[in-house]
Amino acid sequence: MAITVVGSVAYDTIETPAGKRERCLGGAATYFSLSASYFTDVRVIAVVGEDFGKRQEAVFQARNIDTRGIEHTAGKSFFWEGSYLENLNEAKTHITDLNVFASFNPKIPDVYRDSEFLFLANIDPVLQRRVREQMPDVKLVAGDTMNYWIKDHRPALLEVLKGLDILLINDTETKMIAGNNNLVQAARAVMALGPKVLVVKHGEYGATLFHGAGAFRAPAMPLEEVVDPTGAGDSFAGGFFGYLASQPEQSPAAFRRAMFYGSVMGSFACERFGTERMQKLTRPEIDERFNIFRELTHLD
Repeated sequence: MAITVVGSVAYDTIETPAGKRERCLGGAATYFSLSASYFTDVRVIAVVGEDFGKRQEAVFQARNIDTRGIEHTAGKSFFWEGSYLENLNEAKTHITDLNVFASFNPKIPDVYRDSEFLFLANIDPVLQRRVREQMPDVKLVAGDTMNYWIKDHRPALLEVLKGLDILLINDTETKMIAGNNNLVQAARAVMALGPKVLVVKHGEYGATLFHGAGAFRAPAMPLEEVVDPTGAGDSFAGGFFGYLASQPEQSPAAFRRAMFYGSVMGSFACERFGTERMQKLTRPEIDERFNIFRELTHLD
């Protein structure tokens, strides 16, 4: 049960109250693929520059992630620099250099076309739609977006939403798409645009699953120290979608458990800078934290 993910593989310079790291390996597709790889096979479609070498490639290889869809081209990889010194829930962006990502045109290797699951990470909705149209036979497709695309590229985004089974966004983005500040009403409005399932991320407060039969809330792990929240949302998505892909059927129970596994993976991502923690996890650690999450929500 392989997932193909299309998105960014990048370098990040990050500063938080815990310190600073220069040029960490980052990008939405990186966090997603590392997280999902603990549950199922993952294939990546992205573009990198000449500064992406064997050491960075080894991070993916160590998790048996298929990187044949990562295009290597002349120039520098996507670079982002930001800080969380004022608010750990919101990054302050200092530098965004798209570099080779500015001309990214996703190319789908033939060996990826039998993927049963597709995740469209946060990129231009025109590119998301292009990939979706080239993979019409996937069993389940999920996607992400952000306020920039919602505000300035709404027509293209609305076309993408029509082809999604699952949309994962935060509460502010949900309200922006719907034009409604009531989250429940906004969720219904977003689902009316196409997605059958909506996962609304609330950062340190967990996430809510909206579907035809109602809603389900998963908690967030109370962490003693948040080192770096970069990539937590993408790691959540990887845990959520990776778990779903590992199951024989996508039942309501599977979706609820997937929400917990998403929260588990998002919490691990916050414990170290960049992808450091995501690279060194074990499945027993993941399952142990899953049980802790379950205890948080059980009255008896």
